[in-house]
Amino acid sequence: MKGWGCLALLLGALLGTAWARRSQDLHCGACRALVDELEWEIAQVDPKKTIQMGSFRINPDGSQSVVEVPYARSEAHLTELLEEVCDRMKEYGEQIDPSTHRKNYVRVVGRSGESSELDLQGIRIDSDISGTLKFACESIVEEYEDELIEFFSREADNVKDKLCSKRTDLCDHALHISHDEL
Repeated sequence: MKGWGCLALLLGALLGTAWARRSQDLHCGACRALVDELEWEIAQVDPKKTIQMGSFRINPDGSQSVVEVPYARSEAHLTELLEEVCDRMKEYGEQIDPSTHRKNYVRVVGRSGESSELDLQGIRIDSDISGTLKFACESIVEEYEDELIEFFSREADNVKDKLCSKRTDLCDHALHISHDEL
């Protein structure tokens, strides 16, 4: 009986580790997809488009404290994007990296709705995957909304790494190299 207890304990530890890795792969993938989608949406806005920010009250001297800021990275635009960005997770599929056996999530539908030019071999596409990815994305947006707005309110390099790995710890630094970096 003693041997069965040790075996059960070992099996439980292994299953717990596997579940934790799957969960990290999912949340990391959702974060990386979220960053891709937000960067693309921001890039689609005319850089000349501005929005007025500040107080619309009239100061004692008759002036107003209103400034014009670029709309693409304004809090109003970013908040609007965060409300709808997770719906795009249905355009992603799951791919297992053959060398690490870790899950990656890749866009399988082009931005204008057509099938992606990607080789879809080895990519699983189904409603369970997209639903789980969407839920993970919504959880990230809810938990890290302030960080997302802070990061995207100004231009930065390596947002995926800075936000998904360093700031939120959703990604394991060494194991998630983006396809852009390969």
